[in-house]
Amino acid sequence: MSVNVNRSVLDQFYRYKMPRIIAKVEGKGNGIKTVIVNMTDVAKSLNRPPTYPTKFFGCELGAQTQFDAKNDRFIVNGSHEANKLQDMLDGFIRKFVLCPECDNPETDLHINAKKQTIGNSCKACGYRGMLDTRHKLCTFILRNPPEDTGSAKKKEKKSKKKDKENGSSDGEAGNHNDIDAPDAVDGDDDDEDWAEETTEEAQQRRMEEISAHAKNLTLSEELEKPLEERVNLFYNFVKQKKEDGAIDSSDKEILAEAERLDVKDTAPLILTELLMDENIRDQIKKYKRHFLRFTHNNKKAQKYLLGGFECLVKLHQAQLLPRVPIILKDLYDADLLEEDVILAWAEKVSKKYVSKELAKEIHAKAAPFVKWLKEAEEESEGSGGEEEEDEDNVEVITHFLERRLAVFLATGHVGHIIRLFNMLLIYLFIWHISRQTFWPLIF
Repeated sequence: MSVNVNRSVLDQFYRYKMPRIIAKVEGKGNGIKTVIVNMTDVAKSLNRPPTYPTKFFGCELGAQTQFDAKNDRFIVNGSHEANKLQDMLDGFIRKFVLCPECDNPETDLHINAKKQTIGNSCKACGYRGMLDTRHKLCTFILRNPPEDTGSAKKKEKKSKKKDKENGSSDGEAGNHNDIDAPDAVDGDDDDEDWAEETTEEAQQRRMEEISAHAKNLTLSEELEKPLEERVNLFYNFVKQKKEDGAIDSSDKEILAEAERLDVKDTAPLILTELLMDENIRDQIKKYKRHFLRFTHNNKKAQKYLLGGFECLVKLHQAQLLPRVPIILKDLYDADLLEEDVILAWAEKVSKKYVSKELAKEIHAKAAPFVKWLKEAEEESEGSGGEEEEDEDNVEVITHFLERRLAVFLATGHVGHIIRLFNMLLIYLFIWHISRQTFWPLIF
């Protein structure tokens, strides 16, 4: 679901939109971290590199951040809720995206490495100014400028060089051309950038964006059709994208069409049929983003994905039936299926998608993987209880020793201190024996 870039604007027809942050917590204990699944899409809507808002979160939370642009993984250490990060993103947008004059997000950052300054220019109102560089993120921005900054400067230098060459070589003809031309603009002026945004092409592009947005907001007659017909419409849409060779980059369009037709939950069933075959293991990696847009935090969509998987096994039974546990683990590792969804599916054999005989075979093949999931869950719960018990025992012993130490120090007798040391060694020995460990004790 998309929201306004400037969330203080409540107009539903506001043209500047961005997707809501999708955050996923991974790991346990000291290794817990939050992966921002769609940070690339969010940053693209803000016209900023995805590393900037991620680093901003790290600065505000006092947490370390990790970037893996190739795999679209942007990580903030610690456990953080999506709503909390969304509210924090508003602070980033106010400081580094919105224009101070018109509050529009059509701004660009300009880095001056020599002067260590960050300029801000707005394409909507023409504002040009400097950012306050006291925020910690500014240091990161100065060290990692936006990619297009260098190319824009090179383009400007080339155009200046050409102007100088034309002025010196044309002679009288050049002077004649200068009669109708305006005076040379100062080197720091970027008026040429504004001219590009007022051309007919730019105006037409903006009109297309507005009309496309209005089209999505318009209630379609297709929503009144039965679910089966809407699913068929979605099927034809995805099939057409595949035939046109545009399926790899159409994950956003597919999601938008599913939301428009209100078939988001059943979409994984269609995608499995159209995008996967006997080479499903490779296709899970290839189309992970397509499926993740539907299955993330959506258990109903995950159940439909399992139904599509059963149908796929039916079509390629000889190749896929022996590999059922491996494929399920691939889906689990890719975060397309959650643990509790798999365990719930394994408890009941259903003939909704395939025959009951084949469903039993699939469940039988999946049994080793399901068993592994259950054992891993039990071990994690058991280890947690043991750690709590150990902490309680250590706390009791520590409290007792502290009291004895206070008494002995009050008396000031050396013999009491030696007795306390011997007592400490005895308690350590008893504790090690109770834990059934065999670490060497030094007396």
